[in-house]
Amino acid sequence: MLAGAVLLILLRSTEWLASLGGRVTGARLDRARHSPQYRDGKFRNAEPTRMATGSYREMARRQFFGREQREPVGEIPVVHRVKDDYAKPPASGLRATWIGWASVLVEIDGKIVMTDPVWSERCSPSTLVGPKRFHAPPIALDELPHVDLVVISHDHYDHLDMVTVKSLAARGTHFAVPIGIGAHLERWQIPAAQIHELDWNESFRLGDLTVTSTPARHYSGRNPLHGNETLWTSWVMKGPRHRVFFSGDSGYSSAFKRIGDEHGPFDLTLIKIGASDPTWTEIHMAPEEAVQTHRDLRGAVMLPVHWGTFNLAFHAWRDPADRALAAASKSGVRLVVPKPGEFVEPSTAAANPDRWWDRL
Repeated sequence: MLAGAVLLILLRSTEWLASLGGRVTGARLDRARHSPQYRDGKFRNAEPTRMATGSYREMARRQFFGREQREPVGEIPVVHRVKDDYAKPPASGLRATWIGWASVLVEIDGKIVMTDPVWSERCSPSTLVGPKRFHAPPIALDELPHVDLVVISHDHYDHLDMVTVKSLAARGTHFAVPIGIGAHLERWQIPAAQIHELDWNESFRLGDLTVTSTPARHYSGRNPLHGNETLWTSWVMKGPRHRVFFSGDSGYSSAFKRIGDEHGPFDLTLIKIGASDPTWTEIHMAPEEAVQTHRDLRGAVMLPVHWGTFNLAFHAWRDPADRALAAASKSGVRLVVPKPGEFVEPSTAAANPDRWWDRL
């Protein structure tokens, strides 16, 4: 029994170390050094950006003594899905399923793209500690239809999940990632032919679908000793008939207007609204800024992401949805706030949704 316990600890330790990912070295490091975003050994934002505007002492006080309702008191209503639900393509050619947090399954013009897929119970290098999900994913990993392409915005644990990545890669899924993140995937034994690393304004084509890495305003790092050694990005997905934008994790940026001018208009935008705070505003946009981003992008329908799944901020868990909906109503933006697993077809989606989060 003791030997079994020791073996279990060793296995978990090995998984924890592997989850930290790989280091950017060799040809990959050389490519990073030639990126306009790379200076003095690190990737940098295009705009001056502070990690936080408050003191660490104040943030620690709010973390441990804040009285916000940071987790739902009831059970989040999840629309459960199985593979057969995706057997018939959407009539319009575009449909989205919010899995939770920043994970969205996007059916676009005959292809299936997944954004920042995280199926693990915790967004952490450990299976024992770290922020735990408020709800289970609406569809099991082994029930997913074939995912043609995954786009990764950056390498934080709530956006890049080793277990999920390995599962999808085993089925032949391709991965479009910012420069440097290929090092993590290679450590996890993902075949090089399935990894496509892009700098900002570079594209990857899979059949008649083109994805383009576009600027974001954030930071990176899975290992606290090696921050900003990989790039962060937003994504444009462009099919023959439809265009989708995914913000990843970002502060508000003047780049969004340029992206809208160059790549828009967009049928659907997936924009982060949660984990925002006045002290983090330069790396995590507020819900009101998210709505402005949608307008900058010339989006038709906005589906807010990066909220309602993990406790990773000081605000009440429902606050991002309340504020985004109020800002959208004031600005005339067509915003949908689906339950996890609920289908959203932009061509028929109704604005001003059922406020399901009010019942929790």
